[in-house]
Amino acid sequence: MSQKQLKEAFISNLNGTSLLEVAVGLSLPPLCLLCRGLLLILYHLHHGKPVSSRNSSLLLDFLVLVSPLLFSCTVLSPVICVIPVILAAFCAAVFSKICRQRKQEGRVPFGQTVKEFRQAALDPESIPAVTVFRVYVNVLTAISILAVDFPQYPRRFAKAETYGTGAMDLGVGAFIFGNALVCPEVRQKPHVAQPKFSSLARQLFSVWPLVSLGFGRLLSLKSVEYHEHTSEYGVHWNFFFTLALVRLAASLLLAVLPKNNSWVAALALAVLYQLLLNTTSLKTFLLHGSSGTDGRLGFLDANREGLLSLFGYLAIYLASVQAGLWLRRRRSSVQGWLQALGDLAVAVLVLLLSLQVSQEHADPVSRRMANLSYCLWVLAHSLMLFIFFVATDLALVFTKLLVGGCSVPCCWNVVEPPNSSRKQGMEPVGREDKLPHLCLISAINKNQLLFFLLANVMTGAVNILVDTIHSKAAFTLCILHLYMFLNCLIMSILHAKNIVLKFW
Repeated sequence: MSQKQLKEAFISNLNGTSLLEVAVGLSLPPLCLLCRGLLLILYHLHHGKPVSSRNSSLLLDFLVLVSPLLFSCTVLSPVICVIPVILAAFCAAVFSKICRQRKQEGRVPFGQTVKEFRQAALDPESIPAVTVFRVYVNVLTAISILAVDFPQYPRRFAKAETYGTGAMDLGVGAFIFGNALVCPEVRQKPHVAQPKFSSLARQLFSVWPLVSLGFGRLLSLKSVEYHEHTSEYGVHWNFFFTLALVRLAASLLLAVLPKNNSWVAALALAVLYQLLLNTTSLKTFLLHGSSGTDGRLGFLDANREGLLSLFGYLAIYLASVQAGLWLRRRRSSVQGWLQALGDLAVAVLVLLLSLQVSQEHADPVSRRMANLSYCLWVLAHSLMLFIFFVATDLALVFTKLLVGGCSVPCCWNVVEPPNSSRKQGMEPVGREDKLPHLCLISAINKNQLLFFLLANVMTGAVNILVDTIHSKAAFTLCILHLYMFLNCLIMSILHAKNIVLKFW
């Protein structure tokens, strides 16, 4: 077999992993975020100021926010269920150290802080968990698209061939979910009258870079005979085209349908698509082609996975718009978000129960078809990850109140709680130092599409230059860390110079 055929075989005919293992893996990014926040608070307590060196902050962010994920999906993957326990224990140790430090300094009693925490007001204009969710989906995607070509990346985490729940299968759907959370239909002011098709016009203007990148990827892969997994999207199709068409189709539907009930349209679309798969020859065509022998005759046949899966991805997008609208409701207190977490947990439970029913009576999860089970799985686990991030934010809010006020980037700003009884001369609760150091999450967030594009370009370069299939563990870790650090460094430099490469 040629090198191209070897690499194609290496990422083909896989079956994914268990739902539980994917859920366990979702706890890692929030724990990394919590660890970073607690370390910054502890540093502030000891030195009376935040980390001042940009180089130090970038290194800390990379080592705490990114590096554990690299290890978890490669050499530490056999013990991935233990890693969250280790990270949680480390966070508990740091929190304990913070508590001992504040006790020595005679700060406000713990019980009073708990009361103030429940009454604390938060910045209602910001939901940091949305930004963190979108950035981390990008980071995990960037890690996986290169790591999957190395033997240290477990095959069970890669995309399943037809049925299965691989970590990369979830990543595709989570990318759609994250885009919908910040779409024009979600961000526009509810009481401001706007033309009916204004959001569609904005989407038409904003998706052209995705279409351009889709054609650029197609031409570059064909020109260098790069290895491709044809059953993923088809011969000519790719995810850039999928994302662009889903955004346009959703904006068109939401221009004529009430967006506040977009979940109804999502459910109807997903159920109807599943019925067509089960009661017609559509599933046979999707899996085996028009000839029944997995042939690729004509454009529709050649790209049947990418074209037909649009229905499932559109359903995910519409349901995610509903989630985004619900999250944007004005909640300006910790108490409000604690109640919201309970509501989100109920939604996740309902989705997981529906997933169980769908898998038993309709079809197992299939990213290749983007069937009903896949839609339910993506929505349940995306909301689960979002819950973890919000809970992490609230834990950091409590810790900041505990120490009397300090800054943690990409975390809620605390407003002075009502009836605060803090002693005169103590640091005000709402005072948050302006961080002079860079935040890696903010840096990536400013240029997310560029980050994703750079990851794709670097992945292609590494695969052309390196025999990834036969690489040793140490070499693999070096390559992956260098690849991610370079990408993060570029984002940080652009962020430091306040450069945003977006004009559409």
